[in-house]
Order: sequence, then C-alpha cells, then structure tokens
Amino acid sequence: MLDATEPAARGVAARHADVAFVRATRPEDAGFIRADLHRLAAEAGRDPDRLLVVADLSVDLGGGEVGAEPGAEIALLPDASGGVLFRGGPVDLADLIADWQRQAAVDGFHVRPVEPARDLERFVNGTAALLQHRGLFRSFHPGATLREHLDLHRPARPAARGVLS
Repeated sequence: MLDATEPAARGVAARHADVAFVRATRPEDAGFIRADLHRLAAEAGRDPDRLLVVADLSVDLGGGEVGAEPGAEIALLPDASGGVLFRGGPVDLADLIADWQRQAAVDGFHVRPVEPARDLERFVNGTAALLQHRGLFRSFHPGATLREHLDLHRPARPAARGVLS
C-alpha cells in the first residue's frame, strides 16, 4: 500500500502497488487521482483494474446519537500527515461513502477512528450496518487474509522462486 496523493508517487504506485491510498476532500479530486493511477498502470503494462485506490479518512463520529456535527463536510486535518478528517454521525458517513462510490471516486476507504473505543463501535453498528442494508458493503468476507478479502493476486516474487539477481 502506497500513498499516491502526490503526483511524484503515482508512477511508483501504478507500477508496483496492489493498493494505493489517497488523501482528498472531494470525490472529484480522488476520482482524478484514481484515473491518473489507472492510466499510469496501463502505460506500465498492468491491468488498471488490479490497482485498488482507497481514500484515507480519519473519522470522528461524535458522542451523541447524531454525531459531532451532522451533515458536516470533511476537511483537511491540520496535522503533519496532511490527512482528511470527517466529523458527523454514522448516517452522514454512510451517505458520504455511498456518494463517493456512486461517483466511482475510489474503490474503498481506509477508515481510521479518531477515538477507537467510541468510533469503531459506531462505524460497525451504524455506518457499516447501514451500507450493508443498502447493498453497498459486504456482510461476508471470503478468505482468511486481507489479500483474499480484496481479491488481490499473489505477486510473482523472484525471491520466493529462488531467482535472485
């Protein structure tokens, strides 16, 4: 997994990564980066559909039933990582994910709860459950590894075959 937000990193991600993550506050920006990565992957002789692009997203699902700021927009965090923060309720987050999926902006999300003890439960029992109900999120994950869950091919590794140069 590589951060492919910056243009300089996209070539490496397009040639070598199975999963690239992006930091974007708008689906249009994420979709542009995704299209660029797929173009670069094709130019490198790879099947662009084998490169998954996920949005990196910190989530603050708040302390109340409706979340910190219902209907809030996502905005850049002021931290050194340059990450993106979503503040709102579980339903708001489900709507955002559904909207980005409808626009084919990304293939998925790397969700990082701001307060795991609170936000993980709200994500699983609120956001994920709602997305499953809408038919947008799987309720069963085949396989035992992340590679299998994401349907990623096993890389051809020269070291595994005993062929080192």
